[in-house]
Amino acid sequence: MRIVVLVSLLILAGSAYATDPKVIDVKVERTPAQKYNISVTIEHKDTGWEHFANAWRVYTPDGELLAERVLHHPHVNEQPFKRALTGVYIPNSVDKVIIKANCSDTKEGKKGYTVNLR
Repeated sequence: MRIVVLVSLLILAGSAYATDPKVIDVKVERTPAQKYNISVTIEHKDTGWEHFANAWRVYTPDGELLAERVLHHPHVNEQPFKRALTGVYIPNSVDKVIIKANCSDTKEGKKGYTVNLR
């Protein structure tokens, strides 16, 4: 019985450590070519190649994926960190976007960061 309790506690402790990446800031700039440059600041407890924030995505409020910025390596000693994506096409009918970060372990974060475009 003690072993079952100990294993359960270890599993719970591990899942508590594996937190979703958090988008803490977004800067959006509309270009003269009617596209957008998007800079996103993410905070995440990267531990190395087995657990790190590995992407962020731009969605419409309806959930349509507009763009993705893949993050190719862990940022263990660079927290929070900022990465940009340029030339993102966002239709004129879309007045806000939602940015969500992704983790190699826990997958896409549940909470998004909403940005009003106009």
